[in-house]
Amino acid sequence: MVSEWTPEALQQLGEQFEGRPPEEVLRWGIQQFAPDIAMATGFGPEGVVLLHQLSQLAPETTIFYLDTDLFFPETVALRDELEARFGMSFTRVQCGLSLEAQAEAHGSELWARDPDRCCHLRKVEPLRRFLSTQRAWITAIRRNQTAARAGAGLVEWDRAHGLVKFNPLVGWTSDQVWDYIHAHDLPFNRLHVLGYPSIGCWPCTRPVAPGDDPRAGRWAGLGKTECGIHWPARK
Repeated sequence: MVSEWTPEALQQLGEQFEGRPPEEVLRWGIQQFAPDIAMATGFGPEGVVLLHQLSQLAPETTIFYLDTDLFFPETVALRDELEARFGMSFTRVQCGLSLEAQAEAHGSELWARDPDRCCHLRKVEPLRRFLSTQRAWITAIRRNQTAARAGAGLVEWDRAHGLVKFNPLVGWTSDQVWDYIHAHDLPFNRLHVLGYPSIGCWPCTRPVAPGDDPRAGRWAGLGKTECGIHWPARK
């Protein structure tokens, strides 16, 4: 019953899963919520790991991505390669507002002047609409990616969207992610070897210097670290 999934019960469940393989978290979530559970991916290395695991556990699981119309060509190429490699089809979720219409309504290059608003229009609102059709969702966030993610649980209640949220890789390090990718010979975005450890929309993503924070290239110089799909940003 949905009423059983209180925030407190989910926190206890997440604590019980601590230290367990992410496959166990995925398997339990699918058993409890399928077919009303979906995985979100931006095609980052963490997402590649979870896609590989889901392709073996439950390839029929809904996989969706938020297409902002601002992907790097390398990201689009990786999406196509992953679909072919895993034999899965990905659901494209869009905001319904073209870049031209956005520029007309909000001015050109909104991402440079008000990135929170741009993210809200092109990612947060479409995500909210899509998740209203689900009972649970799966993300690829890790605790040591940003300060906002440090307290995330393996299983938790998503207050912003009103459903259960699974973060199977939340306790993993970047090294663990890349070790898994190399061990299984999985594809990844080629921009990663060109100084882009974290990849989002092309206008808001820059390469970083060796040793810098991996997310320093996201919204560089704007004091922004999250797009708002996990934690609210200013609108």
